[in-house]
Amino acid sequence: MLANERDALWGLTVTTIGYEEIAPGDEYPTHGHADGYYFNLERGRELNEYQLLYVTEGRGIFHSTTVPTTQLREGDLFLLFPGEWHSYSPAPSTGWKCYWIGFKGRNMDDRVRAGFLAPTKPVYHIGFSDAIVRLYREAYDTALRESAYVQQVLAGLVNHIIGVMYSLERNIELNRNQAHVDMVNRARLRIREHLESSLTIQQVAEDLGVSYSNFRKLFKEYTGISPATYQQDLRLQRAKELLSTTNMSVKEIAYRLNFESPDYFSAKFKAKTGRRPSELRG
Repeated sequence: MLANERDALWGLTVTTIGYEEIAPGDEYPTHGHADGYYFNLERGRELNEYQLLYVTEGRGIFHSTTVPTTQLREGDLFLLFPGEWHSYSPAPSTGWKCYWIGFKGRNMDDRVRAGFLAPTKPVYHIGFSDAIVRLYREAYDTALRESAYVQQVLAGLVNHIIGVMYSLERNIELNRNQAHVDMVNRARLRIREHLESSLTIQQVAEDLGVSYSNFRKLFKEYTGISPATYQQDLRLQRAKELLSTTNMSVKEIAYRLNFESPDYFSAKFKAKTGRRPSELRG
């Protein structure tokens, strides 16, 4: 795939897309690998880009500088990182069917720096996902068409694949303990139903029979934010509704939603929305 200097400014460009079917006992890697991508299984290789591969059938193995030999199974995605030595192959007894897409750019670099993705965790066990298969196929078809601004479309598809992958894997992990999932869902409902009361997060944890520290940890693991932030964001959302649909004053809304003071409410509202509460009144 070709990308110009302006494409690179978009934040992510796609370098290669493909699909392979390796039958049991077939030689691997195939000599059909493009220049710069062929590698010897024992010597491995390093890339100057990211690649995301999805095994839809069969099994294999993967290892890298950071990760010892790991079994790959049907429904696994694995991510290759630039500058990270690696090697992988399908199992001779099963072969595999595998999609891949290569890309580079600061959008991915930022996610790695933020800890969303890391060479220490390259394999994502998500099972078979028709949505991800469709996205790979759409990316492949888009690349073949080579229409104007194809790189921008492909960047969106890569981001979509990574987002679905990340969400599916996290939800699979979290849902293994249904009791924790149910607890977080009960907590969210309780917080939503008591936005205009003095309910504290400590009270929620106590009512659920769990320590505050454990509750906060589980809640953040499941939702991505702390329970206090969740409660405050919902109250600010409710404040926007009251500002646009009632004649209540900013002061009345602040106290109705249990903010410490109108000034504190206004500061939090502006930090969240970029506007003062009074600005929603025109």
